[in-house]
Amino acid sequence: MSDAGILIRPATDGDWPAIWSIFHAVVSRGDTYTYAPDSSEADARRLWMGPGVSTFVAVDGADVVGTYVLKPNQPGLGAHVANAGYMVRPGAFGRGIGWAMGVHSLDAARSAGFRAMQFNAVVSTNDRAVALWRRLGFVVVGTIPAGFRHAVHGYVDLYVMHRFL
Repeated sequence: MSDAGILIRPATDGDWPAIWSIFHAVVSRGDTYTYAPDSSEADARRLWMGPGVSTFVAVDGADVVGTYVLKPNQPGLGAHVANAGYMVRPGAFGRGIGWAMGVHSLDAARSAGFRAMQFNAVVSTNDRAVALWRRLGFVVVGTIPAGFRHAVHGYVDLYVMHRFL
């Protein structure tokens, strides 16, 4: 449990409908993920629950309110660095769900033997995410100028963020 009263656990196949609902709602806005806004359910399931991906859900009572994935950032000689992606159900922001998943993912990555965590594409205008990752000890180690085509703001920068575990 986190301070927000959120339980985080490994996802099951039965969680997929709730995960898909969150994935679709978040990605379709075109403002935080590089995935195509019209990503199909099959593509989303492969990305979020496919081989080599550890998937977790954040639950509040019986409701899935968030999800994250944990995987190696690169194969082979780069597999000691973790990568993760997080989504909170729209309407559930501001309740500590992102923080709880962030803390949980850092612990899960350490337990899995990763030495660091890296995010490859944090949208610079996603102020909530950038602030959260900084509070959790991540630093911007690189900027990809105009690397993201934001649905509202046009071309904006992407950050590469990193921290050692």
